[in-house]
Amino acid sequence: MHTERGHDLRHHGDAEVRDDGSALVDLAVNVRTGTPPVWLRERLAGALGSLAAYPDGRAARAAVAARHGLPVERVLLTAGAAEAFVLLARALKVRRPVVVHPQFTEPEAALRDAGHSVDRVLLREEDGFRLDAALVPEDADLVVIGNPTNPTSVLHPADSIAELARPGRTLVVDEAFMDAVPGEREALAGRTDVPGLVVLRSLTKTWGLAGLRIGYVLAAPATIACLERAQPLWPVSTPALAAAEACMEPQALAEAAHAAHRIATDRAHLLAGLSEFATDGLRLVEPAEGPFVLVRLPHAAAVRRHLRDLGYAVRRGDTFPGLDDEWLRLAVRDRTTVNSFLQALDRALTLTSHG
Repeated sequence: MHTERGHDLRHHGDAEVRDDGSALVDLAVNVRTGTPPVWLRERLAGALGSLAAYPDGRAARAAVAARHGLPVERVLLTAGAAEAFVLLARALKVRRPVVVHPQFTEPEAALRDAGHSVDRVLLREEDGFRLDAALVPEDADLVVIGNPTNPTSVLHPADSIAELARPGRTLVVDEAFMDAVPGEREALAGRTDVPGLVVLRSLTKTWGLAGLRIGYVLAAPATIACLERAQPLWPVSTPALAAAEACMEPQALAEAAHAAHRIATDRAHLLAGLSEFATDGLRLVEPAEGPFVLVRLPHAAAVRRHLRDLGYAVRRGDTFPGLDDEWLRLAVRDRTTVNSFLQALDRALTLTSHG
């Protein structure tokens, strides 16, 4: 059990492509390229005529509920999944929160900002960063885990996560990348048989809506009501509500499913290319199931700097608890981009070895 801080929990992939990094080829941010699609941009544009009225989230909430086969009382729309972490940290009565790392750092940051002391469960590289439920203390009354996990790209079995449920415990599962998994294998969204389960979803990644901020929470009605009371009035804008409703429609779900299969194919190509660098000491975390991969590489910080000089942004890993400066996260991109990146990586490794 770890409680130390020592990591920049507020560092995210977008920092790699801000300002002077805006011209780089982006493998740092886990948002699907070529998004939002034209049809979605048109739906958003159509919502602009309603901006004089206050947002009405009922239709979008109903659409999300129907998509997951749940009553609307089990759905809360939020300004991205990040807002949901803040609501959970502020609204729930929590004595001993535990965050399973390495994972997205915002849940811990939100808990700390709300005044909580946070315990960390660190999954081990030698175990492939797979969940070991025995590491989670029995008296933890809030447990947070990502699935598939950012940045490890590990997809934990749904049954293994469900086994973490206990009476009096809130089990938060961040499924922000689950719609990038073909068939949404191991998803817990829609389950009502797991006590204390809270599932977070984001529409940011698959649909390219990071600038719009839209996500949602699925949980028991009492938990949803508690979180809703902690929200400001009209927390989700009218265009974001239009996006939520549109992305729940059958054709949108079919497009997301198709994208998930394409991501899997592109990820296999990236992994195959990266495996060629094993002689340089590069190690992959496999099997990878998300739209990104995690690699361990000697002198990764220097390699990352050389990649920037060569026009490529990748995500440093040392801001994730449980990782150090030998780790990099790479977003899955199309074959052409990946092929160019692999050439740049080869050059960056050569420069590093001669440096």
